[in-house]
Amino acid sequence: MIDAREIMEILPHKYPFLMVDRVIEIEEGKRAVGIKNVTVNEPFFQGHFPGYPIMPGVLIVEAMAQVSGILAYKSGVAGKSTYFLSIEKAKFRKPVVPGDQIRLEVNVLRGRETIWRFAGNAYVGDRLVAEAEFTAMVTDREL
Repeated sequence: MIDAREIMEILPHKYPFLMVDRVIEIEEGKRAVGIKNVTVNEPFFQGHFPGYPIMPGVLIVEAMAQVSGILAYKSGVAGKSTYFLSIEKAKFRKPVVPGDQIRLEVNVLRGRETIWRFAGNAYVGDRLVAEAEFTAMVTDREL
């Protein structure tokens, strides 16, 4: 398991944009499973939407991408920068609300030295709430 402290050492993201609380499974070069606890005090709930707070879909995809960044790091790209390049086939199936716990499952579709492609699924309980495919670039330098 990778706890919040180690995640903050791996990812450059910090509050309020760190979207992963822990990683509970990791198979280097293949797959990872992360957890995001959704709380009512998340800053985006103030405006999305007053009276009916739901987590923005783009932030669910960002959470999947952050789990992918941790997977890439643990798969041999430690010390490098990883950047989102594209998002495809994103679908949002059910709203995510305060009190939910999202299980973020990501699988490597292709992992090369500089370009990685992932498929991600987000679940609340056993319900699929979002899915997407995305691509990231790994580089030795910051852009």
